[in-house]
Amino acid sequence: MTVHAHPDDESSKGAATMAKYVAEGVQVLVATCTGGERGSVLNPKMDRPEVLADITNIRRAEMDRAREILGVEQAWLGFVDSGLPEGDPLPPLPEGCFGLQDPEEAAKPLIKLIREFRPHVMTTYDENGGYPHPDHIMCHKISVVAFEKAGDPELYPELGEPWQPSKLYYNSGWTRARMLALHEGMLAAGLESPYTEWLEKWADRDDRGDKITTRVECGEYFEVRDDALRAHATQVDPDGFWFHIPLEMQQKVWPTEDFELARSLVDSPVPESDLFAGIREKVDAH
Repeated sequence: MTVHAHPDDESSKGAATMAKYVAEGVQVLVATCTGGERGSVLNPKMDRPEVLADITNIRRAEMDRAREILGVEQAWLGFVDSGLPEGDPLPPLPEGCFGLQDPEEAAKPLIKLIREFRPHVMTTYDENGGYPHPDHIMCHKISVVAFEKAGDPELYPELGEPWQPSKLYYNSGWTRARMLALHEGMLAAGLESPYTEWLEKWADRDDRGDKITTRVECGEYFEVRDDALRAHATQVDPDGFWFHIPLEMQQKVWPTEDFELARSLVDSPVPESDLFAGIREKVDAH
């Protein structure tokens, strides 16, 4: 089970890993916390009045298409997008939005989903949300609460039979090592790198590269990932930044998606190459 804040997050964070496991016969469920109702239209080709007027339904349809491409199941947790506040000082979040929920209460729909789907592995964001969007931070909070409480038979019997996932991972985003490897690969091939300016400013960025425990080889599914990402047409410009590095370059230079093992109830020495390390052995033994 992967837990994400908005439709499109599932396709930009760990999507190739999901596609790989689906191809291996693993059931994968994406839990989407909000409908992305307050997300900006980031693709200029879709920045039209009729799109903005129907953004909720359009983003749901985009999610349906991405789900089909990835071969996963998907469920909505039903919270309302907080939007990304901008300004100094930051304005207050909208009343009733996901970012203002009590994590203990907001975790209940996720606990119910965990008890129904019964995942062995969960993935979500780190405590900073991957980046400091209020919905990403709340997504982290409810994921941790749900992981810790879904297996407790004393809690919330109305939400179903207890089920305890074995491992919880945080998606690893852009580390400096990954960006530098792709940057140098582009330059070595005589191509212009889109990361020059980013790397120059990297000193101001949080880098969790030293926290990575698990690298999943999934380069052959990068094309599936990109197709799923393009399905979110309101959020992703097909001619934009995401697609400046040739697929073959990515597969050669950095063919993994990377994760931080945050909680584990099985014996799985790190570094790992499989999110199910320590679980396959345990399941097979039964």
